[in-house]
Amino acid sequence: MSGHSKWHNIQKTKGAADAKRSAAFTKIAREIIVAVKEGGSGDPNNNSRLATVIAKAKAVNMPNDNIKRTIDKALGAGNTDSYEAVTYEGYGPGGVAVIVEALTDNRQRTAPEVRHAFDKCNGNLGAIGCVSWSFDKKGVIIIDNEDGELDEETVMMDALDAGAADFEADGPALEITCDPDAFNDVVKALEEKGYSFASAEVEMVPQNYITLSGEGDVKNMQKLIDMLEDSDDVQNVWHNWDNG
Repeated sequence: MSGHSKWHNIQKTKGAADAKRSAAFTKIAREIIVAVKEGGSGDPNNNSRLATVIAKAKAVNMPNDNIKRTIDKALGAGNTDSYEAVTYEGYGPGGVAVIVEALTDNRQRTAPEVRHAFDKCNGNLGAIGCVSWSFDKKGVIIIDNEDGELDEETVMMDALDAGAADFEADGPALEITCDPDAFNDVVKALEEKGYSFASAEVEMVPQNYITLSGEGDVKNMQKLIDMLEDSDDVQNVWHNWDNG
């Protein structure tokens, strides 16, 4: 995948204001609640989906207390939070493929919000399946080697020994990919070796990327991503825009 593009997005998140980080934590908390309820357990050792979300939470430095509180809340008898997963697909400016994953308690609120963002940014919402065929679901782990302290070959061998499928060094970003079913095992094995992650989640990875040359398309595409990510219901926005 386009590792420099991924790293660009991570750097943006790292430099985000506290309000942005708080919003990210709120969205991950929603994922934790769904994972606990659907998995029937607050123990990540017995709930693979919860383990996956916790890896994502730790990578964005969500405090352990927040994670535990959210799990306890989800397990509470009085908790009535109910969210359903909804996916939208469409095209941004210049034909960029976009997948939007949401967790919502009101489809009638979420769908118009998503459609409005596409319409306003010179894109169009399509039918389910219109772009997802050009993405692959993969576990993606990014290790920050900006200070150059890690030996790339050692990281690669540790990753492959842990069950990873591929390794790529792209500047300061060491990118490890694996089968989604192997993600939790790879994360656990690397954590046990002392690695920490700049990003760790199961992603929709594009098979190819599009570069936008027009200034208007670039501005509209960034605006589309920002509008979608600003929605409380939207969890992830995957796209094939090479914006590194």
